[in-house]
Parts: sequence; C-alpha cells; structure tokens
Amino acid sequence: MAATKIAISIMRNDVLLEIATFLARRWSGNNRVAIILMPDKVPTAKPDKNQITLPLLNYYPGTDFQKYRQWRVALWYESTRMKHSTKVLSYEHAFGFLLNTLETKRIEILGLREWEGMGSELVFNEGISWMSRQLLNSIYGRYKIAEAFSQYFLTGYLKGELFGGEFDKVKRATDYANEIIRGAIDNNYSTEWVEQHIPKLIKILELDPLVSIPVLAPRTRVGASLNQSDLLKQVEKVVRMRHKKENMEEKTKEIYEGHDVLREFETLVKESKKTENKGYESLEDFGLSVPEKMDVDETQIYDIDLIRKVKAAFRDWKTGWVERHDETGDEFDVESYIEALPKNFLSDFRLSIKTKVAILLDHSSSIADVELEYKQATIALCEGLHYLGIKFAVYAFSTDKRQVKCWVIKPPNIKWSVVSARRLVQIRASGGTPLAEVYGLLEPVLKSFKPDILVTLTDGEPSDFDSVRTMVLTYRKMGIRMVAIGVGRNVNDSVGIGHNLKYLNYEKAISVSRLQDIPKKVIKLLRS
Repeated sequence: MAATKIAISIMRNDVLLEIATFLARRWSGNNRVAIILMPDKVPTAKPDKNQITLPLLNYYPGTDFQKYRQWRVALWYESTRMKHSTKVLSYEHAFGFLLNTLETKRIEILGLREWEGMGSELVFNEGISWMSRQLLNSIYGRYKIAEAFSQYFLTGYLKGELFGGEFDKVKRATDYANEIIRGAIDNNYSTEWVEQHIPKLIKILELDPLVSIPVLAPRTRVGASLNQSDLLKQVEKVVRMRHKKENMEEKTKEIYEGHDVLREFETLVKESKKTENKGYESLEDFGLSVPEKMDVDETQIYDIDLIRKVKAAFRDWKTGWVERHDETGDEFDVESYIEALPKNFLSDFRLSIKTKVAILLDHSSSIADVELEYKQATIALCEGLHYLGIKFAVYAFSTDKRQVKCWVIKPPNIKWSVVSARRLVQIRASGGTPLAEVYGLLEPVLKSFKPDILVTLTDGEPSDFDSVRTMVLTYRKMGIRMVAIGVGRNVNDSVGIGHNLKYLNYEKAISVSRLQDIPKKVIKLLRS
C-alpha cells in the first residue's frame, strides 16, 4: 500500500477516527477517550487506559451504510461500557466471555436511559447481527453452550436447536443472569459485583472457565453477500418482540432504512470524498509521505496542563484586544499616577496575527531522548495556533528504512484535529539531520502555500552546513522568514546548538533547554 493511501473503503479512516472520537467522548462523558482503528479487531473498551479499539467498516456484512450502522452501534456499546464498566476481560475464554456478555446487557440498559434515541439502531443491529450469529446445530461441545447462553440471554431466542438437557441448562443460567443484572442496576452495583457471580453461572452451564471461545468477524460468518429480504424479515421479527404496536410495518421500514443516521453517513462520505486528495495531492511526486499505520494512541502526547497554559497565555490574542498603559488614553489610572509611573492612562490596543506559518520538526535520532516532551510541546503549539485561528502547516522528517522521509502531519488546507496528532505520534525519531535535503523536498509545497514564516525545530547539527545555508537563502528570497529553534537537553547543550544555528543564515535563531517553552517562543516570533 502506498503511504498516501490511508483509506480502503467508501469512508476514509481519518474521517472515521474523527467522528468516532467525537461520539465516544460524548457518549462516555470522558474527554480523554482515544480511538484506535485496527482491521478485523473485536470492538473492545479499555476503561483503565481510556481507550477504545474498533475494527474498520469492512469487518461487518451488508451495504456500506449498514456496515457503518453496525460499526456505530459497536462504538456506542464500547463508549457506554467505558462509562459504566470498570473492567473488560478477553472474549477468548469462557469466564471473560460470560462477564462481558452480562455487562453488555447491564450497560445497554443504563445507556438507553441516557440515549433513548439509540433504541432503533440497537433493534436494527440485533436484526443484522442475528444474520451472522452461528447456527447452534453447526457447533459442538462447551462452546455451543456458551454461544446458546449468549443468544438466549441477550435476545430471548435461539438460532438453531439444543438437545437433551441443554436448553434447561441455558434457561436456568439465563434466569440467574437476569437476576444478577436486576440486582446490579437496582442497587447501582458495578462490574466487580457482577464478576463475583460468574463462577456460579459457569457452574450452571457446566463450563470450564478457561475453555476457548472462537472470536470471528461477522462478515466471515454471514458470507460476502447479505440477503436484504431476509434482513428486513429479521428486523421485523425483532420489532415485533420489542415494540407491542399495531403499525409494525411502518416501524420496521423506519428502522430498516435508518434515515436519521443516513444523513450523518452521507455527510461523512461527502467529507471523505472532499478530503480524499485535499492537502495530499501528488505527495509521492514531491517525495512527501503520510504515516501509513495509525495504531499508536495519541493521548500520550497530549499534555493537558501545558495546552491550558499556552491557551491562557494567549487569551488576549484570542479576544483581539488588550488593555495597556500609555501617555494618552480613554481612562485615567489613579494607581499608576500615585506610584509616579510615566504612563498613567489606559487604552485598548488591538491585537492581530494574520501570519501563515509552516513548522518543520526534526525527528532525527538525537531527539530520541526527549521525544515524548518534544511531541507534547509540538501538540501544545499546534493547539495554541489553532486556538488563535492562525493558518498553519506541520511537517516532520526522520529516516525510515535508510531513506529520508518528510512526513505531512497537517497540510495547510486541513483543519487541526486529533487526526493530525495521531499522525505525529506514529513517527519515531531516527537517523541523521539531512536538513538541506528536506528543505529541497518541501520547496515546491511551500511555494504553493506561501507561508510568511517557516519555523524549524532542530538539534542544530545538520549533515551538510553549506547546503543548509544555501537552502535557507533560497527560502528567504521567496519571501519566507526563516526562523530556527534549537532543541537542547540542558542549558549547556542549548547554548552550543544556538551557536551552530547562528552560522546557517536564519533571520532569527534561538535555542531552548525547556521544551515546554517552545509554544510561547513561536507565538512571540509571530508578534515581532
């Protein structure tokens, strides 16, 4: 797969990631929830890590819209699980399978109290997921009993037949499980209380707690195609069980078509098509790349305290006005007069930053020791620029498989979002500092963007000093203000880096030993 091709379905993965992050945080009430998209991965919440793992859309059967609806319901379940469960065990063994199954019903009941509008989507999901449920006649042994219990407990009916005393066993276990759920909800008990009852449930079902439970993707069980007529009948069956109404046909049609979610889906597809090339046009022609894998969680590079401090420092710039002392003004300041200060009047001063900014991040191996703090400072800087409404682009360079890579983190015409942060965290510091080569790769892109300033964060030791000097002058002739910020591990290191940068023809070169100072340094550069 080419580095620029990060979508493999009708909806781009970065668009999926953005809507999933928004919905998960809203449904869970947790603004720190991070989403990880992984092919063919069972939807799983990790409450202790504020993390939800989801598969891609092609994990599910049906049309593109039906796939999205199933994926969205899975996201709702895991977000609700994030809010109401304290632990989630592996589905691959009977104990975890049973605990998670009971928790699914508990969190569904609690979740619907808050999100009643999800009711129709859950009915549709039950109907379509039933199509991919395993036929009990086709499986054997203890797994059959576990699957039968899951079907009967969650839906009230079975797909296939049970023989001998199997049904009585499943019925008794279901009755007991329902008692547990009622007790947990009535008394506001948590996952730990439910977990205490799993050993008895295992005993009723006569299972080994460590027996393996195969986990299969729904599409592998139902096949590549899905009979829409059969699906409609199954949805109608669920509607009849869940809704005791006369207008069954109308209700079934409404749930099957899902018009409320359809508008959301169409908007996301349109956004996917709109951004499919926007910001990434002909990247390979320029030698630029986009991180191909997106499986590293970006929450580790979000320093919330630092971001809050950066935004607080520039609140005046956000409002556009600041009050300052002057020799004349709209208001006389008595205190400054008493203190014999030279400027005793207050006047409102309009602030504005209309600069376009490009940022280049050195990810050579010399950054490795401070990589986390370096990325945290970068995120805070980008959040600050976004907060101020400044148009900016972010690039980074490193060495990947002995080849210099210039990565596009955020193109100038795409808004800053969690997707850009996710791209940044994928990049690992490695290799040397071929700064001149990277400037060469970026030249055609920045000629098009025409930033007012290019800020390079670097270790100050490029592979070829002469070539860097030449490229810096080339950029300056294009009307781009060239600024470098040296990143040092300590004061002595930053002094040495600052000394190196002075000889590279930058219009301004500064160095820092405290990485958290980087955002403020950059914003100050924009004022001057």
